Amino acid sequence: MPFELPDNLHPNCGPVAWLLGTWHGNGHGDYPTIEPFQFGQELIFTHDGRPFFHYMSRSWIVDEQGEFVRDAAMETGFLRCPEPGRIELLLAHNIGFTEIWYGAAEGGKLEMHTAGVSYTETAKEVTAGSRMYGNVEGDLLYAYDMAAVGQELQPHLWARLKRA
Repeated sequence: MPFELPDNLHPNCGPVAWLLGTWHGNGHGDYPTIEPFQFGQELIFTHDGRPFFHYMSRSWIVDEQGEFVRDAAMETGFLRCPEPGRIELLLAHNIGFTEIWYGAAEGGKLEMHTAGVSYTETAKEVTAGSRMYGNVEGDLLYAYDMAAVGQELQPHLWARLKRA
C-alpha cells in the first residue's frame, strides 16, 4: 500500500512527511569502546497538524539468528519544522542524555548534526553526533555517527527499516 500524505499535514513538514508512521527493522552497531552488536528497532513518527512530529524509538539487542537477547536504547523527542526543509530535533534518551540537533531535509534525505548535548552524572559522556536518514526504495535507511567517552566522531549505528 503506497504512503499517502495526511490531510492535516503542516506545509513546513512536507520535506519529512515520508517519515510519518511506524518503521521496523534491524541494524548494526559498533564503537571502539564496545563489542559490535546487532539490534532490532521500531521508530514511530506521529503528528497532529502543527509544524512538528513526535518521535519515539526503541531498540533491542538480537543474536546472530535475529532472536531477542535484551532491551536496549530508547529515545523520544520532537522533530520540529520551523520552515520547509529546515529541521530542529530535540531528543531525550533513557540512558541519561539529551540532544539538540539542527539540519536540513530535501528529496527524501534528512541530515542533522548536534548543536548541544547534556548528560546526567551517571550517563556516559556523549559530546556530538551526526545523523542521516534516507528514503531508499521506500525503506528508511539511517546512519548515526557519535563522539563519546573520549572518542572522535565516528560511525556507531546503521539500519534499514521497513514501514509497518
